[in-house]
Amino acid sequence: MQHQKVIPIVPVPAAPEETVSLYEAHKKVYPRSVTGLFARWRWAFVWLTQIVFYGLPWLSWGTENGSRQAVLFDLAARRFYLFGEVLYPQDFIYLTGLLVASALLLFLFTAVAGRLWCGFACPQTVYTEIFLWIERHVEGDRPQRLKLDGSSFSTEKLVKKSFKHLAWMSVAMWTGVTFVGYFTPVRELGMEFLQTRMDSWEVFWVFFYAAATYGNAGFLREQVCKYMCPYARFQSAMFDKDTLIVSYDAARGDPRGTRGRRDDFQARGLGSCIDCGLCVQVCPTGIDIRNGLQYECISCAACVDVCDTVMDKMEYPRGLIRFSTQQALDKGWTGRDIVRRVLRPRILVYATVLAALCMGLAISLALRTPLRVDVVRDRASLARIVAGGKLENVYRLQVMNATEETQRYRIGAEGLPGLAIASDDEVSVGPAESRWVAVRLQLPYGAAPAGSHAIHFTIEGQGGAHVREKSVFIVPR
Repeated sequence: MQHQKVIPIVPVPAAPEETVSLYEAHKKVYPRSVTGLFARWRWAFVWLTQIVFYGLPWLSWGTENGSRQAVLFDLAARRFYLFGEVLYPQDFIYLTGLLVASALLLFLFTAVAGRLWCGFACPQTVYTEIFLWIERHVEGDRPQRLKLDGSSFSTEKLVKKSFKHLAWMSVAMWTGVTFVGYFTPVRELGMEFLQTRMDSWEVFWVFFYAAATYGNAGFLREQVCKYMCPYARFQSAMFDKDTLIVSYDAARGDPRGTRGRRDDFQARGLGSCIDCGLCVQVCPTGIDIRNGLQYECISCAACVDVCDTVMDKMEYPRGLIRFSTQQALDKGWTGRDIVRRVLRPRILVYATVLAALCMGLAISLALRTPLRVDVVRDRASLARIVAGGKLENVYRLQVMNATEETQRYRIGAEGLPGLAIASDDEVSVGPAESRWVAVRLQLPYGAAPAGSHAIHFTIEGQGGAHVREKSVFIVPR
């Protein structure tokens, strides 16, 4: 009898489980200072945006009653002053249109040129640049800051750190006061701040905005761009192979390696990259652009500037790291080829929709009637019979003057035969004011059947302003 061979089953020992932490300890980034074309552009945008932000609340605008703040969002009075325009909450459609246009502009700009907004004009980038400038002038450049942070406690360290944080807090407080100055007259706010007489909501928002500026620009910095900003997450949906991005030309730069200025690196089989690591040291988010496009890259082009400086010193052609497109790198396109690919279908769609929206907003704003009227029926007495055997309905009209001059308005009503105004049919409203007016409408008894009848109020101003508002007239049974 032949015995079958039995192969024993030996249990395989379970592999040791490896725990992967989803938390990465924060490593502080010490960006090295850099000079060059894009650094100058970045500072130009810092100056431009901050001159507008800090300066706009201090502009005055002349009116019939004197001057007022040119840009003021007076939430308490529900008035929004934009130079010569006075907007009411009923004009919220313009703000909606402006936000939609801004979003479309961001989509268009991102599809064409990537995250240039992040690298040059985003408030997080701008204030981080200002705070870094202060830090460099107090503590020194990257090597000095690394040495200072790694040193033990000393008088020098205490003085430098204290002075830096004092300067940061001064900028943050100035920013907070300026922000609130868009919602309350900034000159009055400044005096109230110095005399510690600010209202509670002003105190909250000044210190909240100052704390946000201090924390985001002083400590969080690149973490805001990497983990908090939603734009970094969905930007890839707007990128394509023809979008301009900060790119490392691997075909030219690799293999990397150190060498002397006069060495024949091609004979040694090396590329143009000398592997100095400066592109990593100047990056505000601490990435290595040579690893390809990463969502942390904010397109500030600091690596482009420093790499061009190194190429100049090595007497190599510039552009090892440069603004380019994926297609241009793959196919060796020239700048003219890149420009030809700008007008692609998605760009034309974005541009057409944006142009139509902006044109519609501009026309609507130009044709806007500087008069707003709200009609509210008096719910205390829906209808009543008054002397003379007439039916009477009472209404309350809120007449809002959206000009800077006193206006007289004539009130009329139409929609039913014999309908007439029994109260004063003229009202005077001051500059940028609103006024509630009681209006009594009378109708001869029997002129209309019982029920609710649609009518219209007509309000005409001196300058041709005309508003027609719908309401109803109640005829009781």
